[in-house]
Amino acid sequence: MPSFCFSLLAALALLSSFVFAQSPLPQQTGQTYNFSNIRYGQPPVGNLRFAAPLAPTGRNKAVQNGSVGRICPQAGPAWAPVAAKFLQYLVAGNASAFNLTLAEQQLQAASQNTSTAPIDPRMTEDCLFLDVIVPKKVFDGARSRIRRRQSSGAPVLVWIYGGGYTGGSKGGSGNPSGLIASSQAGGGNGIIFVAMNYRLGAFGWLAGPSLQAAGGVSNAGLYDQRLALQWVQHHIHLFGGDPKRVTVMGESAGGGSIVHQITAYGGQKGVPFQQVISQSPGYLPISSYYVQENTTQAFLSLLNVSTIEEARNLSSTSLMIANAQQVAASRYGSFSYGPVVDGIFVPALPSILLNAGQFAKNVKVMVSHMLSEGPLFTPPDVRTDDELEAFMRQNTPQFPTELVNYVVQTLYPARYDGSQPYTSPIERTILFVTEASFVCNNYFLNKAYGNQTYSYQFAVPPGFHGFDIPYTFYNGQPTNVTAGMVAPVGVALQTYLTNFVMTGNPNGRGMPPFPMQGKNASMNSIGTTIQRVKDDTSNERCAWWQKTLFA
Repeated sequence: MPSFCFSLLAALALLSSFVFAQSPLPQQTGQTYNFSNIRYGQPPVGNLRFAAPLAPTGRNKAVQNGSVGRICPQAGPAWAPVAAKFLQYLVAGNASAFNLTLAEQQLQAASQNTSTAPIDPRMTEDCLFLDVIVPKKVFDGARSRIRRRQSSGAPVLVWIYGGGYTGGSKGGSGNPSGLIASSQAGGGNGIIFVAMNYRLGAFGWLAGPSLQAAGGVSNAGLYDQRLALQWVQHHIHLFGGDPKRVTVMGESAGGGSIVHQITAYGGQKGVPFQQVISQSPGYLPISSYYVQENTTQAFLSLLNVSTIEEARNLSSTSLMIANAQQVAASRYGSFSYGPVVDGIFVPALPSILLNAGQFAKNVKVMVSHMLSEGPLFTPPDVRTDDELEAFMRQNTPQFPTELVNYVVQTLYPARYDGSQPYTSPIERTILFVTEASFVCNNYFLNKAYGNQTYSYQFAVPPGFHGFDIPYTFYNGQPTNVTAGMVAPVGVALQTYLTNFVMTGNPNGRGMPPFPMQGKNASMNSIGTTIQRVKDDTSNERCAWWQKTLFA
């Protein structure tokens, strides 16, 4: 099965510069205060490397002006540029002309050059920081509310970025000014926006028995996110926010992280938020400790050590290089790292936990998927039954042979006569990738919450994975790197999102109706027009995937 949650836009964001407003001065244009690089976790180095994060102790009296960029160590797969090229052929309707041989040569060259690539100077293991962006009215009113001991405050939107669990940063998805302005459209004070860094690649997602025996934790990135969310609960009132009105939003790996936060500890410990917006949630369902251990041992081998303790004693640079090498060599469509079943934070796959009622039930949910999630992660040469079977075995070796055969021959049969949702071999593979790694995760959420959720599809062509991010963070820009920007779509999407953040309901005056999904499994299709359509995630294939017979 292919991997998940890496958007083309996230890849481009890694190459772009980041702008940090000085703190705590208000931005003159948007009238917001930008508090950048607030520490929420101790530096995860030494004995805390690969371990659960710890909250800071004491108080740093130095004034933080937010001018120094801080991002967690990054890495990207060598196949990403090839995938971007393949998307161009798909858009042109000429996928069969894609020269895979040439592309594979480019991929190999890119992978070999990874160890010599310069390290971004902003990258540091000491990266557990978050940003808080507050409307001036909200922040200025916070002191009087605290003095009067009023607990109510502004709604809070916490962003978890995507990037395949190997890339991304708190400031890399976009400027939230448009979202804040949208929340003020009716004359209100607006919402508070929070974004956190979390550890990536081997630093945040190393897993397996050897790691846990050495005092580390699998899914350290999820623990980072949880600690940041707890920081919001404890401190956001100081900025004028209401800890009882927190919405967590994320796309791709961020959306997949939200699913894991909802199901954390099997729902036994509650959650530090009240609402979620999960956009294109993606993750590879890894429950096999054998797979986890192999990934860990491969990383140690690249470091030329044999134990986790030895790895903890190496320099950050050594680990960054090994992480970049391992991720670069990931199989097409995968990233080597991401959430896994660890028996603790992730006691079972989210699909199983959601089906069994083991999740946080007092959460309001909004979910979305793209018109075409899978092409970015689909190997262009996987077209025959044998090739699809081999692809599945490479990415999910825990799959029993009989289930692989069922998926290929029954669930996604090679029939192109119009009886299936595809009419060509490459479209079949794309649908397999789309459903197995992305859209069926929405089905699991909708079903778990009794269809009392708000579901939408982002349908601006070509509708590839991640192409909704410039609309989520729309600030009036006329174009973006993917296609002509349709301004009314950005305004409409942000209105729905901020309405939900503020009230738990995306509906509002002047907007097309946005009903709950309901038993008829309907959703809003948000494109150049907004219309109500049947939710395509509600199908027999997603129902089969939820059984998780392979786990």
